[in-house]
Amino acid sequence: MKKTLFLTFSLLGCLYTAISSHAQIFVVDTGSIFNQDSIDTQRIKVQYEMIYLQDTVSEDAKLSQETLMLEIGKQYSKCYSYNFYVRDSLLMADAKAGASKETMLQHATAIGNPRISYQIFKHYPAGKVTTLDRLATTNFLCEEKEEMPEWTLLPDTTTLLSYSCQKAICHFKGRNYTVWYTLEIPVSEGPWKLFGLPGLIIKAEDDKKHYTFNCTGIEQCKIPKPILINLKGREKVSRSNLNKMYERMAKDPMSFLASTAPNVKVSVTDEHGNPMKSFSIPYNPIEQSE
Repeated sequence: MKKTLFLTFSLLGCLYTAISSHAQIFVVDTGSIFNQDSIDTQRIKVQYEMIYLQDTVSEDAKLSQETLMLEIGKQYSKCYSYNFYVRDSLLMADAKAGASKETMLQHATAIGNPRISYQIFKHYPAGKVTTLDRLATTNFLCEEKEEMPEWTLLPDTTTLLSYSCQKAICHFKGRNYTVWYTLEIPVSEGPWKLFGLPGLIIKAEDDKKHYTFNCTGIEQCKIPKPILINLKGREKVSRSNLNKMYERMAKDPMSFLASTAPNVKVSVTDEHGNPMKSFSIPYNPIEQSE
């Protein structure tokens, strides 16, 4: 007999998926925390404040904000939401202490889901980039050829976080970016999928100011810590198909859930508690069609 999972959506929250919604799903999955493999050792950990515009249609749309972590190893790097780190650390402590699922669910709810749900592994495997994401109740794995932006280095300089920085521009994944990087940290890395400069990217922004990444902290890792990945139980999907699913989810979340998770019962209410039969989500993906 199939079990039915009941989920409640609230338009006061935010869906943890990369497309950013006004809903929440909390799933306690200790397997995803413990069943991880180490692929590298952290050398540098960088924190970025990501500021982005979800809704490009509404005139009074507000900017959203998410803290991202970038773990840089000798071979690979991992970019993900800081909320993942906080939540997983707490749930791991709960699991080791033998806490009940109800307690773990309460803790997960208190922390909240990250608005940015993807985890990006650059250079992993060699010559590729791997993206892990979750839509509704399915964990996805997207492996694609790694593309390095074609940078134009400019003579402009500035100082950010006490680091001397130089300017560069590129057209990448449908957007025009201006970035500032520092040769004082000679690692060819940056937030999201940006990399390929002779120093760490400290700030990046597209010309429409829809996506901005500001570095807020840099830590040289003195104590060895692993860069972890969980590839188990994931459905492989191409980038084009994953983008299509993001679009479908944004256009009609209810229909998407009904087609991809038929055993999930969903109720949706507005801020006044009134039932809603359908709604859409503002959609402004960081990767655009050329």
